Amino acid sequence: MKFSSPIVKGFWDEVHKKARVAARPILTLAPMADVTDAAFRRIIAARGMPDALWTEFVSADGLARADERGRAKLMRDLLFTDAERPIVAQFFTATPEYMHAAAELAVRLGFDGIDINMGCPDRSVERQGAGAALIKTPARAGEIIRAAKMRAGNLPVSVKTRLGWNINQIETWLPALLAEAPAVVTIHARTRKEMSKVPARWDEIRRAVEIRDTVQADIDPDQRTLIFGNGDVRDLADAKTKAAATGADGVMLGRAIFGNPWLFSGRSTESITSSERITALIEHIKLFDELLGDIKSFAIMKKHFKAYITGWDGAAQLRTQLMEAATATDAIKILTKNLDDIKITED
Repeated sequence: MKFSSPIVKGFWDEVHKKARVAARPILTLAPMADVTDAAFRRIIAARGMPDALWTEFVSADGLARADERGRAKLMRDLLFTDAERPIVAQFFTATPEYMHAAAELAVRLGFDGIDINMGCPDRSVERQGAGAALIKTPARAGEIIRAAKMRAGNLPVSVKTRLGWNINQIETWLPALLAEAPAVVTIHARTRKEMSKVPARWDEIRRAVEIRDTVQADIDPDQRTLIFGNGDVRDLADAKTKAAATGADGVMLGRAIFGNPWLFSGRSTESITSSERITALIEHIKLFDELLGDIKSFAIMKKHFKAYITGWDGAAQLRTQLMEAATATDAIKILTKNLDDIKITED
């Protein structure tokens, strides 16, 4: 399923209908801080575009309150190209007026949707009353959704959250969200307390679908809030299996993308050659340096090295060399030298 640019009103409705007709889930990429940045999204879009992309989460408070330099830095997280469409801007805040402004900004920048993070367990985010902390204040969460919808124009507004705070609260938390009729609710199938320390509970995604169908029984099925599941999804086959077992409309894949920008292309990991991996990493490093190198530490890229450089003799030694690289230029030199040697071997 591919979408042309620009995306028109009714984007998620159209996605929903296509998913129903094709009897398959919508497959999207999860937003991950310092992972799914502008550089990595371009690499992914060029090698296997999902049904939709999400940006990293961006502070709506920061966009509204930061000085010119600080705001310019935050705006880098909202860089995107038409090749990444459909793309959804994700924001976090606990202040309706800042959500107003963020939604207006997303419209001006030409995004295809707006997502509100209500699941991040980072303590600095929670101290603001945002992210997963909104699970504890359903009334405020509703205000935030309404604030986004008031300024979103034709853009759909969605929410990404968790099962609950310390315990599973899906029976009360999800109906509170559904009362605001967001376009999508994506549920990470763990509580905030559980973080990622326990297996994701996909049986609760099935329950979320049942709750949605009950709460929105008087709404046409094609117009109901979509339920996406998230957590411990290994690959596309696993995503489809989980969706079929739970009735979820979509599945959001996160950690499976590490080192595998081909994930959504359907290619098996075994079919991807060592030279392809190194070539993709070189391109990734160059894009990171070009788009973000002046505002983000090169150390952020190092989390990708182990994921890309694996699966062949000599990969461990190459990773060790890369971890010692201080700059993008140093890393590219190391990779280029190894790429020449590997191409000779593959030939």
